[in-house]
Amino acid sequence: MEFIFAKRLRELMKKQGLTQLKLAQKLGVGQKTISSWLSEKTEPRAASLCLLADCFGVEVDYLIGLKDD
Repeated sequence: MEFIFAKRLRELMKKQGLTQLKLAQKLGVGQKTISSWLSEKTEPRAASLCLLADCFGVEVDYLIGLKDD
């Protein structure tokens, strides 16, 4: 899950022009949390996945690689 998640998160952030700091502020998490997700050091918890899906208008299944669109 990690590689696909990090890749998709990076792509979604780029499409919306979001920096790690801006995304962290939108989600109410620290910038280090976003950084650790992108560098594949940690995986987001279920609640964070739901927030991310909402933020980007995608399904959690897309974020974690179960769906391609």
